[in-house]
Amino acid sequence: MAGRVPGAAASSPLPRALLLLAALALFTLSFLSLRSLRPAAGPSFPTAGVSFSLGAADKPRPVLPLQPSSSVYHSPEAFAAGYAEMERSFKVYIYPDGDPKTFYQTPRKLTGKYASEGYFFQNIRESRFRTDDPDKAHLFFVPISPHKMRGKGTSYENMTVIVKDYVEGLINKYPYWNRTLGADHFFVTCHDVGVRAFEGLPFMVKNSIRVVCSPSYNVDFIPHKDIALPQVLQPFALPEGGNDIENRTILGFWAGHRNSKIRVILARVWENDTELAISNNRISRAIGELVYQKQFYRTKFCICPGGSQVNSARISDSIHYGCVPVILSDYYDLPFNDALDWRKFAVVLRERDVYQLKSILKSISQEEFVSLHKSLVQVQKHFVWHSPPVPYDAFHMVMYELWLRHNVIKY
Repeated sequence: MAGRVPGAAASSPLPRALLLLAALALFTLSFLSLRSLRPAAGPSFPTAGVSFSLGAADKPRPVLPLQPSSSVYHSPEAFAAGYAEMERSFKVYIYPDGDPKTFYQTPRKLTGKYASEGYFFQNIRESRFRTDDPDKAHLFFVPISPHKMRGKGTSYENMTVIVKDYVEGLINKYPYWNRTLGADHFFVTCHDVGVRAFEGLPFMVKNSIRVVCSPSYNVDFIPHKDIALPQVLQPFALPEGGNDIENRTILGFWAGHRNSKIRVILARVWENDTELAISNNRISRAIGELVYQKQFYRTKFCICPGGSQVNSARISDSIHYGCVPVILSDYYDLPFNDALDWRKFAVVLRERDVYQLKSILKSISQEEFVSLHKSLVQVQKHFVWHSPPVPYDAFHMVMYELWLRHNVIKY
C-alpha cells in the first residue's frame, strides 16, 4: 500500500480555505489603504446655478456648478475644493505705505485696455481677503501702480527709481520680506511699462510673484511662479455673445496694427482671402458705429496674434462676444491655465501655423465648433471684472492663482 506523499496535507480543503481567507483579507486591506490615499471629497455640486454653503465661521462660500463631462476645468473637483478653501481662509496683507494721491494704493481708472490693474487694486482693498494683521497673512501685496505713473507722465527712468526706492523702503522698514526673500510677496501691473518699471529690482523679479499682462518668456516671465493677468477692455461696448451660432458665417476675423512679426505675416498672407476677414489696420469708426465689435458676433474664430507684447485685449473681447479665440503666439502662458483647459474653448497654435491657418480652421467640424462655443460661454464669467467683485470673476480667478502659489512657498 502506497505511503502518503509528504506535504499532501497542504492540498486538503481546510488549509486551502485558510489560504483563500488570507488572500481576501490582504486584498481588502490593500483596497482600503489605496482609498485612504485619495484626496478628500470636494464640495457637493448643484445641478445648475451658483449656490452657497456654510463654511467656517458661518461665512458663505461659493460651490462650483456641475459641468458636463467635457469640462472647461482640468479638474472640476480640485478647482471647487481649492476655490472653497481660498474663500474660507486666504488672507493678504497690503503694505500701508505710499501716498494714495501719487502712485500707490488706489487705481488710476477702471476703463480702457489696462483696466485690469485698476480693478485689482480696488477689489483687493474692498475684499474679504484683506487683513490688517500681517501675522495672519499668507501673501503680501506691494501696491505700486506703473499704470498710474504713466498716467501722471512719469518717465521710464524715473519709474525705475521710484519703484526701487519704494520697495527697498518696505524691506528696510518691515521684517516680512527677509523671512522669505520676497517669495511670499506679489505685485500687479497690466501695462507694458510695468516690465521696465521693475528693472531696478532683479531680485524681486526673480523671487516675488509677478501678476502681469505681459506673460511672455522673453521678459523673464517664470511660469508657475508668475501669473498671467488677463487684459480686459472694459466696459464692453456690446452684450455677451451666447446662443448665436447660426449667425456666425465668417470663418475667421482679425483687424489691428502690425506691431509684431506675426501680425505682419498674418496680414501679408491672408488679407486678400475671401473666407478670412483679415485687415492690416484697425477698422475705422468712419465706416460705422461699433463695426469692429459687431464683427465678433458674425465670426466663428477670432484670430489673436501676439502684439508688441504677447498679451492682447482681443482674447478677452473674443471670449466676451462668443467668438472662439485662436491663440497665435509662441511662449504665452495663458491666463488662469492652472484651472482652465484652454483647448476646450480655444484653438491654440504656434506662430509657424499661420501659413496653414485657413486649412486648420476649415478642418474643425461644425460639431467641434459647437462644443468649443458652448465651453466658451461657460468661461465668460472668468474674464470680466466687477466692483465689488463677484464669485468666479476675473478678480477671484487671480486670487485663486495666488492661492495656489502660496501653497508652494517653502520657507
